[in-house]
Amino acid sequence: MLMDGHSLAYRAFFALPAENFTTATGQPTNAIYGFASMLANTLRDEQPTHFAVAFDVSRKTWRSAEFPEYKANRSKTPDEFKGQVELIGEVLDAMDVDRFAVDGFEADDVIATLATQAEAAGFDVLIVTGDRDSFQLVTENVTVLYPTKGVSELTRFTPEKIEEKYGVHPSIYPDVAAIRGDSSDNLPGVPGFGEKTAVKWINKFGSFDALLENADKITGKGGENFRAHIESVRLNRRLTEMVRDVELPKSPADLERRPYDRKALAMILDTLEIRNPSLRERLLAVDPGSEEAEEAPAAPGVEVDGQVLGTGELKPWLEEHGTVPLGLASVDAWALGAGSVAEVALASADGAAAWFDPSQLDEADEKAFAQWLADAARPKVLHNAKNVLRVFAEHGWAVEGISMDSALAAYLVKPGRRSFALDALSLEYLGRELAPAAAAEGQLAFGAEDSAEAEALMHQARTILDLGTTFSEKLKEVGAAELLTDVELPTSILLARMERSGIAADRPHLEAMEQQFAGAVQQAVKEAHEAAGHEFNLGSPKQLQEVLFAELGLPKTKKTKTGYTTDADALAWLAAQTDNELPVIMLRHREQAKLRVTVEGLIKTIAADGRIHTSFSQTVAATGRLSSTDPNLQNVPVRTDEGRAIRRGFVVGEGFESLMTADYSQIELRVMAHLSEDEGLIEAFTSGEDLHTTVASQVFSVAKADVDAEMRRKIKAMSYGLAYGLSAFGLSQQLNIDAGEARALMDTYFERFGGVRDYLRRAVDEARATGYTATMLGRRRYLPDLNSDNRQRREAAERMALNAPIQGTAADIVKIAMLNVDKALQAERLTSRLLLQVHDEVVLEIAPGERAQVEELVRREMSSAVQLRAPLDVSVGVGPDWESAAH
Repeated sequence: MLMDGHSLAYRAFFALPAENFTTATGQPTNAIYGFASMLANTLRDEQPTHFAVAFDVSRKTWRSAEFPEYKANRSKTPDEFKGQVELIGEVLDAMDVDRFAVDGFEADDVIATLATQAEAAGFDVLIVTGDRDSFQLVTENVTVLYPTKGVSELTRFTPEKIEEKYGVHPSIYPDVAAIRGDSSDNLPGVPGFGEKTAVKWINKFGSFDALLENADKITGKGGENFRAHIESVRLNRRLTEMVRDVELPKSPADLERRPYDRKALAMILDTLEIRNPSLRERLLAVDPGSEEAEEAPAAPGVEVDGQVLGTGELKPWLEEHGTVPLGLASVDAWALGAGSVAEVALASADGAAAWFDPSQLDEADEKAFAQWLADAARPKVLHNAKNVLRVFAEHGWAVEGISMDSALAAYLVKPGRRSFALDALSLEYLGRELAPAAAAEGQLAFGAEDSAEAEALMHQARTILDLGTTFSEKLKEVGAAELLTDVELPTSILLARMERSGIAADRPHLEAMEQQFAGAVQQAVKEAHEAAGHEFNLGSPKQLQEVLFAELGLPKTKKTKTGYTTDADALAWLAAQTDNELPVIMLRHREQAKLRVTVEGLIKTIAADGRIHTSFSQTVAATGRLSSTDPNLQNVPVRTDEGRAIRRGFVVGEGFESLMTADYSQIELRVMAHLSEDEGLIEAFTSGEDLHTTVASQVFSVAKADVDAEMRRKIKAMSYGLAYGLSAFGLSQQLNIDAGEARALMDTYFERFGGVRDYLRRAVDEARATGYTATMLGRRRYLPDLNSDNRQRREAAERMALNAPIQGTAADIVKIAMLNVDKALQAERLTSRLLLQVHDEVVLEIAPGERAQVEELVRREMSSAVQLRAPLDVSVGVGPDWESAAH
């Protein structure tokens, strides 16, 4: 099987929207994803024994030398496509697939050469390409697979299929193409000569050459046109003919498929943030080495002396092995709502391992295991420790002495990756593939009496232990060892308790809100139908485009591949440009629908105890910020009336008297002032006056009393924008001013606050030199795209280089503050507790009679989390619900 890489990558690029396939650094991956998907499917369906992919080198080939206008009509390659072919090459290299690219020739010529050689050597040949010129290669032994719908459907072109479709033998196809011309290659055809006319005259005279010799016998206007264009037809025929003798370094026999470098493939997919498990599984399923991999031991290169422990056997096993660090793996029934531990495996560095079912432990075993877990002097290595702690706590087990979390360590070593699954880390860092049962982490069947399944979990425990050793060294290399032990691991332990506590929910209030939003959605639908004059599907971009631009004739928005955009920005622009009410109605419909979905999600997650138990993650945001899921509490709006109403549904629980919220005022700007050491900005903070008013007075050279709301708004937008790498263009869009005015505003700002300007420049330059940024605590963010030739990727990386140290330091400060507050609550033997951390805010549940003490404690611990040149400022509020506790 021979594949035209450029042709198919380009088709994949247009088949999938780039905006849906982009990494955090701004690298589009739609062409890569589509190509890899088609590749996996085609290898699965066709099962070739030999395989290669050919690519174009450039547009300068022997064809462009003979005809300079060849392909000259093609538009400039989209920026979003650039760089993706090179990355596809890296995917193919990891799959150990031969790829060819020859100067002066197109991929077609390479394929034609290999196909000709392969057929002569007795191969059946498949050519996968989106170029119809390849039809000339079709024989009884050579078939073209031509994409007819994106890259998901391929049509088989055999000699019979070509004769049926075009009325000629494949060998005659390039003759027809020469007369017809090819607009995509900028080859002009003969006016009035379509494919059918060309076929008729070629068949009449018997061959293309005979047709040229008898051109004077072609009658009518068509004959005149043919004779007038006969030289361009001759040229077209030469250019359409594929070269079949390109000098290549390998012959078809050398292209036998070989096993993948599965570790390298996992790394490139992680780097590209392609985390779709289906695509990964399909790619791995067609690995020629997969059979050998299945027959190999679960963890090649490491022996595990495993025991399935019965009743009374765990205590003596722990007495023998429990004094050294042990890897611990567990499978729980949390997903089933049981909240109990179904299986546990332990592994020691000496090769010993054990599996047991906690429900089968006798009293002595359970006591011994609980004591071992609670003993801080007994080191334990876990993977995603927070999840284990949360479930073990349900079983009544407290865990101390966690020395390593392999998932958190992997995150600190490489925060940009998107998968911290144990099987992926094992393959990348240990070169081992976990047994199939262990690879689907957390998905083992319960009650593993099957020895293979128990062995898989024991191998998983050993893998966690070995990863712990590996990451101990790697954390030292990147200066993050203390970040793990002093910040991330303690935060993980705290989050496990916060998740178990949850926050009480007022179900009737939230249900009333859901009904309110549902009614608003229906009202918006009714008004939209009235504005359009008929019913249509408000959720269909195609129908909305038809209504807005064809029927109502509203001004055209930005053109996309699917028509004129109808996103929120476009609707807001239309609302400002016209008096038509439909764009305003659509914006309201979308906002109300989003709010309804948010509240619906909250209601679904209210547990039997009447509380919402969100799950926090430390490994999603590369900057170090926490995120939450099930439900995502960051989705609850803060600044709108509706959002505030939703927050009133989070209430104080039984046995407590109030909720308390505490957050930092302008923490990112304070961090920026500290890092830049700009005396003017630091003074603005320490003056005790309104920051944005003070800065605006300096930038606009007016007295503070003369700073109006518009001046303050501009300065506030710019100050935060600088902390997030906002450009002059971005600022102009945000403030709805022209780019020149935005640039002048930034220049004036930098004249007043030169330290900020110098810091921002220095941050990017240093990151470009080292490859990473770092927070005050040493949290790194690696940005290889700072040196990219692709402007779009480079500029995205530059924005991240500006933002990562600031936002990352702010995230570190919030974590330290949470830990200090929690430690102080315990030290002072208070019952009040931390419940949530959202954005820069923490939410506590206050026990009766503890409010004043907790407020003093919170202010003290949060304001002293770190020492900044622009001192931390903490705001605190108290109330019966989350909104009432706002400040």
